[in-house]
Amino acid sequence: MTSTGPGNPALARFARITAGATFLLLMAGASVTSTGSALAVPDWPLSYGKVFPRMTGGVLFEHGHRMIAGVVAVLILVLCVWARRSEPRAWARRLAYAAGALVLVQAALGGLTVLLLLPPAVSVAHAATAMLVFSCVVSFAVVTSRAWLESAAGVSARAARLAPWTAAATALVFAQILVGAVMRHLGAGLAFPDFPLAGGQLVPVLHSMYQAIHFFHRVGGVLVTLAVWTLAASAFGLKREAPVVWKLAYYAAILVVFQFALGAASILTGLNPFVTVAHHAGGAALLALLLSCTLWCFRLARPAQAPLSRPLAGEAALAQETP
Repeated sequence: MTSTGPGNPALARFARITAGATFLLLMAGASVTSTGSALAVPDWPLSYGKVFPRMTGGVLFEHGHRMIAGVVAVLILVLCVWARRSEPRAWARRLAYAAGALVLVQAALGGLTVLLLLPPAVSVAHAATAMLVFSCVVSFAVVTSRAWLESAAGVSARAARLAPWTAAATALVFAQILVGAVMRHLGAGLAFPDFPLAGGQLVPVLHSMYQAIHFFHRVGGVLVTLAVWTLAASAFGLKREAPVVWKLAYYAAILVVFQFALGAASILTGLNPFVTVAHHAGGAALLALLLSCTLWCFRLARPAQAPLSRPLAGEAALAQETP
């Protein structure tokens, strides 16, 4: 059982800032869709041929989203360069590089979404890539944190048993977010305008693809809630052995209740923009919690390994690889 050195606190703080900015970008993107502002600016990369158009109506949401995206892209670029110079673990650097590559793909998809007049396939790909960028940045923030670097690896057999289940729960939440994106971009959010029943029935007859996607998202919400609660119950035994895992699972169990309620409120309020943006933000936050929980389970379950990456100049003390 070994732990690493103190790492680079400044890089860790910057990674957390970048993760926070990326979360704000997700909320800004959700506000564009929720307010119907996606085509308020018909051209790209400029807005009405200008860098700073008049920020009124839907332009405020759409161009504001582009401005935040530009800031996040710069932050991730800086993160990549900083990781290249200061992070000795090759696998950790790849997380930053993946975020950098994905944010370029995300920008291109955002442009195509506007230029091709919101084709659902491109819009859903844009939403999915956004979550992948967020996941990479969150992961990098976790593995560069002081708590991660100072923790001992291979100390929890229970975490080892829980790790596959946390990974499965994380994958389930990501899939649920994708189904939600399909529903949103197909305009199926009110395919069934009642709740908790759907069309007055517990299990309705599905007459269209829109109703099928909508109902599938509802079923996914129930499955996610049950999965997270089960995970939290299983993690209770780790309260002393691996408190960070227990806390993350506990927070996820609380958040998933609010997330389910926000999903119901989205329907009952007729897709009120404030509610739908909050629902989107809750999904992203739940994904971040479960992803962090998964990383910590594998961290505490796997024994330390020998160094696999080259030491950086002036960073010999940090050159030891960690799982």
